[in-house]
Amino acid sequence: MAVNLNLDKILSRTEEFRTPQWEQDFLASFPDSMVTIENEIPQPGPDGWPYLMVKSGAHATEPVYKILHWLSERGVGLVVNVHKPVPDYVFNYGMIWNWKETGQFITPSKTVTTGAVHIESGKKIHFGEPNPSYLPPGVRKIMAEFLRDQGVRDPKILVLSHEEGLYDLCFSLESLGSPPSLEHKGIAEALGWFLPQHYSLMLISEKGLPHFYSL
Repeated sequence: MAVNLNLDKILSRTEEFRTPQWEQDFLASFPDSMVTIENEIPQPGPDGWPYLMVKSGAHATEPVYKILHWLSERGVGLVVNVHKPVPDYVFNYGMIWNWKETGQFITPSKTVTTGAVHIESGKKIHFGEPNPSYLPPGVRKIMAEFLRDQGVRDPKILVLSHEEGLYDLCFSLESLGSPPSLEHKGIAEALGWFLPQHYSLMLISEKGLPHFYSL
């Protein structure tokens, strides 16, 4: 109960005190806290993605860490205190599975890229299939199912690295149906909901590149 008292204290802070340090305090405390599930069936948020709605409070009995594990296997996000005029926090799916894999909701990163990319001729770049620690099989399955629901029968991916320790997750434009460039940003943002915030996501043509892998 002491941990929940700490969470309630953090969530009682008003907007002007919700600094980056406030976010760090909240994310550090949240997994060990208790909440109440508002509705056992995930609900669509304003962005269209599915979220489980939970409520904090002294009488909460559901362990957050168990909820997070459940969500990580189902491709569902999480909203804390949706009953307030502005929810206290919204977790996309990528944040949740990143926590399960690394213990962090948000992993510091040097760069974040979304959109399309063109590779300069003669530039040395490394390619390969994402390993399970970078993109777990369960996450790949959930993303593939989402894309198939959008009519993408065989989405293909490739990991690109041009600097040590920096990786880009590339989606084949051809496998996505060669959408017009005006749609690339929206597609990348949609796919980004499934990924941790520090991941770099690109839409790229397969032409002149090594073999892409089915998602």
